[in-house]
Amino acid sequence: MTAPIFLTPVLHEKIWGGTALRDHFELNIPSDTTGEAWIISGHPNGVSPIDSGVYAGKTLAQLWHEHPELFENHDVSRPYPLLVKFLDAHKDLSVQVHPGDEYAAEHNNGELGKTESWYILAANEGAEIYYGHQAQTKAEFDQMVDAGDWNHLLKKIPVTPGDFFYVPSGTLHALGAGVVALETQQSSDVTYRVYDFDRPDPKTGELRELHLTDAKNVTQVPFKPETPQQTVLQVGALKETTLVEAPYFNVYKDEVDGEAFLTKQAPYTQYTVIEGAGQVVVNGVAYPLELATSFIMPALVEEWMFEGKMTLIASTPGLKSR
Repeated sequence: MTAPIFLTPVLHEKIWGGTALRDHFELNIPSDTTGEAWIISGHPNGVSPIDSGVYAGKTLAQLWHEHPELFENHDVSRPYPLLVKFLDAHKDLSVQVHPGDEYAAEHNNGELGKTESWYILAANEGAEIYYGHQAQTKAEFDQMVDAGDWNHLLKKIPVTPGDFFYVPSGTLHALGAGVVALETQQSSDVTYRVYDFDRPDPKTGELRELHLTDAKNVTQVPFKPETPQQTVLQVGALKETTLVEAPYFNVYKDEVDGEAFLTKQAPYTQYTVIEGAGQVVVNGVAYPLELATSFIMPALVEEWMFEGKMTLIASTPGLKSR
């Protein structure tokens, strides 16, 4: 296949969700508490359908296993390794932490661990994220969690659109109210909830389950933030900002203004349009790109051209995901 693989988002309602995915991206959300759109996913909890082309009607997970040549996939027994989401934090998300691969495999039925990243798409004035903690020893961390001393434990950081955060497994974190983000992550749905603001689940009236033992086992203490050095490369009509190059994934911001020519640099590349519109041309065929369009450029495509005025978030598999 020498054409882009276009995908349909899978939407998830959350107690902290809102309407931003409709307001910002014109997605057909199921309710006014829609928190996530899984826009590139092979995970069984929200696998992406193929939108068009010769594989329309199949899913990304099926393509990964049945057509490994599209991804230079040398092990069809493993799951598609990456997952990209839109997140609408209308309210604070629960403060949580994710395990690494080994702990998740042992304690969560063979799931992958979860290292992730956030690109902030929109943020209300004064919006913040929870990112890391203040404890200096594991004993201090455990004591503050047990005491519910969240004001002293949790670190909060103000955010604005265009900010980027790398969130390795073991990082205590949450998006705060009023933030819309694009998340690039390992394909995992394992979350250890640490603090949920003592709010009941409207469906059950009960407080949601916490996972404090697992969280204590996997949280990095003391917290050491990783702030990847960003680089900018301007080539003709393309301005590419490297946001992170990491073991599991690499993330880039591609700003196009005119005709931008690209060549294959990885087994496959994931793209989502976050601003503007245009088209991508492959082998002389033009495919329209609108806001929120997500697609994968497969391994068999060696070069392509973007045309228009738009910004895309691109990602490729890191060495641990190949």
